[in-house]
Amino acid sequence: MSDRKLRIGCASGFWGDTPEAIGQLVTKGDIDYLVFDYLAEVTMSLMARARAKAPEAGFAPDFVKALTPWLAEIKRKGIKVVANAGGVNPRGCRDALAKAAEAAGIDLSIGVVLGDDLLDRADEIRARGVTEMFSGAPFPDDIWSMNAYLGARPIAAALDAGAEIVITGRCADSAVALGPLMHEFGWTDEDWDKLSQGSLAGHLIECGPQGTGGNFTDWQDVPGWDDMGMPIVEVSADGSFVMTKTPDTGGLVSPGSAGEQMLYEIGDPRAYLLPDVICDWSGVTLDQVGPDRVLVKGGKGLGRTGSYKVSATHADGWRAISTLTLAAIDAPAKAERVAEAILTRCRRLFRERNLGDFRQVSVEVLGAEAAYGPNARAQTREVVLKIGAMHDDRRAMNIFAGEIAPMAISTAQGLTGFFAGRPKVQPVVRLFSFLQDKAATPVAVEVDGKEVPARIATGAVRLDPPPAPALEAREAGADAVRVRLVDLAWGRSGDKGDIANIGILARKPEYLPYIRSALTEDVVKAYFAHLCKGPVERFDLPGSHALNFLLHESLGGGGIASLRIDPQGKGFAQMLLDIEIPVPADLAARNGLVAADRA
Repeated sequence: MSDRKLRIGCASGFWGDTPEAIGQLVTKGDIDYLVFDYLAEVTMSLMARARAKAPEAGFAPDFVKALTPWLAEIKRKGIKVVANAGGVNPRGCRDALAKAAEAAGIDLSIGVVLGDDLLDRADEIRARGVTEMFSGAPFPDDIWSMNAYLGARPIAAALDAGAEIVITGRCADSAVALGPLMHEFGWTDEDWDKLSQGSLAGHLIECGPQGTGGNFTDWQDVPGWDDMGMPIVEVSADGSFVMTKTPDTGGLVSPGSAGEQMLYEIGDPRAYLLPDVICDWSGVTLDQVGPDRVLVKGGKGLGRTGSYKVSATHADGWRAISTLTLAAIDAPAKAERVAEAILTRCRRLFRERNLGDFRQVSVEVLGAEAAYGPNARAQTREVVLKIGAMHDDRRAMNIFAGEIAPMAISTAQGLTGFFAGRPKVQPVVRLFSFLQDKAATPVAVEVDGKEVPARIATGAVRLDPPPAPALEAREAGADAVRVRLVDLAWGRSGDKGDIANIGILARKPEYLPYIRSALTEDVVKAYFAHLCKGPVERFDLPGSHALNFLLHESLGGGGIASLRIDPQGKGFAQMLLDIEIPVPADLAARNGLVAADRA
């Protein structure tokens, strides 16, 4: 086995991330590959609408603008680049970058991955009777974007053909890292464990500094927020890798920070479905092997699916959201009454115009811990009222938008902060997901404008998973003391459509049995009952001493259609970490754990 290691650094976790990351990685990262992740479902719909107005648009122009000043250094150092910046127009992105490179006198070989955009097949797919994979809803009439999550093999094919920069449309976020690994190490489509580990490497870096101490539970231990280090994985040919970051920068790479990112936005850790491999990350171990260096191994692959997940977006009514500030005696109660007045007034005006009622309303009094529901404890004289609404008719939402400001002189004293002005009425963009046969998906690869072969493994292969280990759930006993979960565990949360996930990692293995005993599915469901309308599932990750929870129907319809202040469940883990867990008194004393009533 070769001892060669490939260093991959990620310079973008989303469309809008700092352009300064490129220079940091190129000058200080000692990297072989520079990768970028730009795309989300709502991003695809925005790019599709941009291209409808201008055929040359539809990609992330930030990528070209930020990368161009560094092309000469990237070329000199032999760094290769992979980015899903192509959006709905990968060729347009390639042409813009090629033009910029030519103007700078730099000769580059640029590859593009095509075939994820299925918008022109909407009528054909609708005729097949395709329904939404979670809700069973029928295929929408007006599709804005429709893209399959492609895998890493076409990226590897472009690199095999000599591309120095590869631009894709929609692909799995982790594929921008897995593709280079398949190319460099010659991994086959059946190297299941290596593909799983390579996907995990991509998953840990795909959100940029969120994997190097950003959004970490122990925020107070993370230095240098103003100059956060970008993530780098140092991958061996067997798939094991070290997670690290650019040297002499802020941030923190530890089993806790890396583990939080591992659990971010996954489902069942024993069957995490990606285009190239079905991943089992339940046995993954995270070991500190040096300052800001965590060794990651133990990921398993259990075959592959025969289909791609396709995410389509479509318009579904209209919405508007506004915020107002109240600095006043009895501020929370006044805010609730202001919201009631706005909604009651609008409903009266709707009836007069035969417009029908709101489809959905959302009122959250921020500062009064509205997100915590019955778990709220705040007493405050200053709040922000967030009020949002949806309606099928744009005229109704225009009325709503116009009736916010008049409350300033007709309701509660202390109402202020109309800084955003009249709220903008916008279409509700809703997600529609379904499965598409890989063999029927027209994946293609071009390098320097010429098509190159790209063999995509299409047949489904399912390997038998190993038996799930029996994990202990231990009750604390009669002498128990109650401590906050945050003293026992790290946590992070995210979203998958209308499902929130909360990953909880025990700070010490000895804590996990007590956490597991207390933090049942029923307990988590009850804690989030005001937000979670569906069931709660719990999954074990014994390798990292962790649990993952899925809270179904908990985000008000999902990130791009929700009216909530937290439509992606970003605060759910922090909320859960405040719950109290009983542990034995001797364990608390031995580890310096403070009882919650004395904290």
